[in-house]
Amino acid sequence: MTLSLAQARAIIDAALAKARADGAQPLAVIILDAGAHPVAFAREDGASLFRFDIAKAKASGALGMGADTRVLATRAASNPVFFQSIAAATGQMAFSPGGVLIRDADGALTGAVGISGDTGECDEACAMAGIQAAGLFHGDTK
Repeated sequence: MTLSLAQARAIIDAALAKARADGAQPLAVIILDAGAHPVAFAREDGASLFRFDIAKAKASGALGMGADTRVLATRAASNPVFFQSIAAATGQMAFSPGGVLIRDADGALTGAVGISGDTGECDEACAMAGIQAAGLFHGDTK
C-alpha cells in the first residue's frame, strides 16, 4: 500500500489538532512516503525558521535507519561516532523524538512523519496521534 495525499493530510490535521489541544509551540509537520519523497507538509504560523529542516531530518532519518527517532537517539548515545558519521554523510538525521514510522494494517512500511517545534516528547505524541487518526499504525504497533 502506498501513502496517499488524503492520508498524509489526515495525519497532519490530527497532529496539529492534538498540538493545539495540548498547548504546544507552533509545529512543522512533514509526511514522507516509504521512498522518502515528500507527500505533504504544513508549518503553523509562528514556527521558527529551521522547523521544516528538522522535521524532514527526523522523518528521513527514521526511514533510512528503519526505526523511530526515539530509538535512534538511544542507539546514538551508545555509539556516537557511528551515528555522527551517518548524520554527516547524509545530512538527514535528527536524534530527537518526533520522527515516527508509518505502517499499514499489514505492518508494511508506508512512510514516516517528522514533527518539530516543541519538545521531542510532544512532537512524537502529535505524530502518533496523527497516524492513528488516519487509520494507520506507528512504529512496531499493528
